[in-house]
Amino acid sequence: MSATAPLVELRGVSRRYPGVRALEQVGLELRAGEVHALCGSNGAGKSTLVRLLGGVERPDEGELRVAGQPVSFASPIEALRAGIAVVHQETHLVPQLSVAENLFLGRELRRGWRLDWPAMRARARTSLAQLGLELDVDRKAATLTAALAQLVAIARALDLDARVLVLDEPTSSLDASEVERLFALVRRLRERGLAIVFVGHSLEQVEAISDTITVLRDGRRVGTHRARELSREQLVASMLGRELASATRGAARIGGGAEFLAARGLGRRGAIEPFDLAFQPGMVVGLAGLLGSGRSELARALFAADRPDQGAWFVDGAERRLSGPRDAIERGLAFCSENRKLDGIFPSLTVAENIAIASQRHRSRWGLFSRGEADGLARASIERFRIACSGPEQPVGTLSGGNQQKVLLSRALTLEPRLVILDEPTRGIDVGAKAEVEQLVEQLAARGTAVLFISSALEEVLRHAGRVLVLRDRRVVATLEGAQLDAQEILRRIAGDARDG
Repeated sequence: MSATAPLVELRGVSRRYPGVRALEQVGLELRAGEVHALCGSNGAGKSTLVRLLGGVERPDEGELRVAGQPVSFASPIEALRAGIAVVHQETHLVPQLSVAENLFLGRELRRGWRLDWPAMRARARTSLAQLGLELDVDRKAATLTAALAQLVAIARALDLDARVLVLDEPTSSLDASEVERLFALVRRLRERGLAIVFVGHSLEQVEAISDTITVLRDGRRVGTHRARELSREQLVASMLGRELASATRGAARIGGGAEFLAARGLGRRGAIEPFDLAFQPGMVVGLAGLLGSGRSELARALFAADRPDQGAWFVDGAERRLSGPRDAIERGLAFCSENRKLDGIFPSLTVAENIAIASQRHRSRWGLFSRGEADGLARASIERFRIACSGPEQPVGTLSGGNQQKVLLSRALTLEPRLVILDEPTRGIDVGAKAEVEQLVEQLAARGTAVLFISSALEEVLRHAGRVLVLRDRRVVATLEGAQLDAQEILRRIAGDARDG
């Protein structure tokens, strides 16, 4: 291999799941002595790409090459043997075991038939010392901070002679000083000739550590750039869509009538800084910002899914205390989470059970539906939203992503809410389902239902919202409406290149 030849190369790699195109014809080159950042919004394909590199999954199409030779990993062990190590956000250390035990778990050193603990402890100290870390190797992993756990996980990878180190969201639980310590280590490893993949959502961190940046969007690689040649605004535009300069707003809704819901100084320490937000009937408010900017945290605080520790809600002008989602539903709010599999659907329950589960208290005297009532409600939703299923009794976990999303929307709307919170409602679904979801937003606004619309696709936000809150670093930095609703202006606010206001 020449000095410039890639250590690892992906050629035309595709990975698909039922109803979802996770990666489509993606190429990537990882070179020695280079930090290569992967950037993209939720659902862009970063996690899938990391799983392919780490041997957790195989591509449906395309080729993975190591040192110029095609390879096919059947497991993470095979990826490790090829020199590729992945350090995840959750480091997967066994908390009850010591640092040394974690370093050599599954590959213990032996002297004859006995474990050679002195040799393992000595080698563990050497591995940690090479990272500038003095640590008691008999210390239990459960006592380590997030930063120390990351370093131990990296030491384990390097002791396995990794030549390619994939750091998947390594800074999400670290404070500023811990991030700088990690970055100092990454720079030393780069100088030692490792190829390092950095996956993170902080633009400042990407700028600080990267030599090369690859941007993914909707499962496709939209560009690979030298970091020093890419401005922050250009990076944001590439992540959210370069076509935004010509994006036009359609029937954006500003609402009308009396304000029925307001949040004043609502915030949650460590999650979202205090914000003000108000709704009129038929109003569509959009949230714009990058992954980690606080969009979902704001939505969850408004719905009291994560209880705020400051501020107040006002419903029809009167201050109300929302102790949780049940209170929010009672006050006319409905919420569709961005993670439908984790926070939304009940995969083993039927379509009918999933749709009816939230409205039982409102539609029946004793809080229970008969099977016939639940099926009737489900059949009406199946027809209204054109849910592709065999019938109300089909388990919802067997539906495509787009149809699961329609089931969640059906559940929310059976509550007849005054405000619907839609967090990434079009993520991971096909083009046809996206169009139907967007059409629903317009129909809701037209009949007087307010909508809080969150999407990583800025063009979607601009098509519908009459007001947009821009978030950065977990706080609202701008509230824009009317003539201010311009794609380039929003990009500047997201990137931090304009005065906050």
